[in-house]
Amino acid sequence: MAELTTMSSKGQIVVPKDVREYMGIKEGTTFAIFGRDDTLILKRVNVPTAKEAFEKIHKWGVEFAKKRSLKEEDVEKIIHKGRGLEGG
Repeated sequence: MAELTTMSSKGQIVVPKDVREYMGIKEGTTFAIFGRDDTLILKRVNVPTAKEAFEKIHKWGVEFAKKRSLKEEDVEKIIHKGRGLEGG
């Protein structure tokens, strides 16, 4: 799908309605933009919220600990050791 558009004096480019609808692009969608020679590429990216990022990291940590049979106390000891608080 190709359509023509122009850039405004503020550097804004309108994504034509047909393209937005076809691709399911909504207001507030985040894009990475790449430029080289006479070509611009827009790539839709999903930027997670802080909550989503924390949940993903937490899930990874829980799975990591399970695979290595680590208990909560083991993790605390590793953290204390890393901080130089081996006695704590």
